[in-house]
Amino acid sequence: MSRIHTEIDNHVALVTLDNAPVNAAALDMLQELTDTFDSFNDRDDVRVVVLTGAGRCFSAGADLKNRPDLTIPGTRWNRNRVVREVGYSIADCAKPVIAAVNGPALGAGLGLVASCDIIVASDTAVFGLPEIDVGLMGGGKHAARIIPHSLARRMMLTGYRAPAAELYRRGVIEACLPADELLPYCMEMAAVIASKSPLATRFAKDSMRTIENMTLRDGYIYEQGNTAKLSTSHDAQEAVAAFVEKRPPLFLGR
Repeated sequence: MSRIHTEIDNHVALVTLDNAPVNAAALDMLQELTDTFDSFNDRDDVRVVVLTGAGRCFSAGADLKNRPDLTIPGTRWNRNRVVREVGYSIADCAKPVIAAVNGPALGAGLGLVASCDIIVASDTAVFGLPEIDVGLMGGGKHAARIIPHSLARRMMLTGYRAPAAELYRRGVIEACLPADELLPYCMEMAAVIASKSPLATRFAKDSMRTIENMTLRDGYIYEQGNTAKLSTSHDAQEAVAAFVEKRPPLFLGR
């Protein structure tokens, strides 16, 4: 049974985690999620993705009730690979990804959120790394990408769950909204992104993803290279023509 539901409309893909009751990150669900995001790279009908959870929880993290038998040779390595690669499938997706965090995002759930490009949350959402409470370790590196030094360590060492309002105050997330306003807000933002040149959007995400660990000089050189590639495209010429002619642009993604 599929635990990932995808709806596509007007170039926006809405991807919903659906593993009741708390959207625990079961291995088969994570593999399906990886396959889903990989498919978006080759789909012209998808320009932006919104990722959310069914019910009142985004994802409570690893599925502790259905853990594989790690004594079987190779099982631990396979599990680690699946858990590791799902985040990269989101971060490396050629299309921008908006996290609509509708409830708790814990452990592996926080890892999924941290892999997205833009993060928006409901005022009922909390973010945490509770693995310390069950004798495990969480994804500190993922958390530290978006969460300040001291807070990330507090979360990892104590199991503290940071409310969405706190992360909004700290500038970690874009907005903290009432639950019924979350998805409309994210879908409206997605529609704005989808209205841009899909080629420009692809280059923009590629730039942001690639320059993250570069020096200032090397990062800007990389961006300039992408700008040069984009400037000769149909979409770039169409954007200029539409501006001059005072009409909406018709982008072809090439």
